[in-house]
Amino acid sequence: MCSQKTIKKVPPGLYTDAERARRDATVWTLVQGVLAPVQFAVFLVSLVLVLRYLWTGAGYEIATGSILLKTALLYLIMITGAIWEKIVFGQYLFAPAFFWEDVFSFAVIALHSAYLWALFAGALGPVALMLLALAAYAAYVINAVQFVLKLRAARLQAKSPSAHGGRLPA
Repeated sequence: MCSQKTIKKVPPGLYTDAERARRDATVWTLVQGVLAPVQFAVFLVSLVLVLRYLWTGAGYEIATGSILLKTALLYLIMITGAIWEKIVFGQYLFAPAFFWEDVFSFAVIALHSAYLWALFAGALGPVALMLLALAAYAAYVINAVQFVLKLRAARLQAKSPSAHGGRLPA
């Protein structure tokens, strides 16, 4: 007979039955599914442009434009993601299933917003602005990895028939 200490508890999935049904029924799931890869593609192009500027000194305007586009997409995905979270989990942000991802998202938004402020206030020179953008991009990558790992774990849990514990995985 197993003692209580040796019984391994399986963490719940991301969604209850009702949450999963709401997730699958809302158009905001599709919106998030489209915006996330678009934002990532813009990030990759922008990263190349920023690094090119830092390496060669050429292309400041296009690098800046790409950072502005990336930041606009970040704000858009955050707003639509909050709407999605409200529909699926009943609250705009910090639902338990995505609490730490949302917390770190605010750090990402803060860095991108700091870039915007520094750009429009003239508070930093071009190289410092690009370095700030790289810091914002590093935070974005960490946040993206958080989301990918969370969703991957949920999919793996979905394949385990005994792992649901009253909640359905992604």
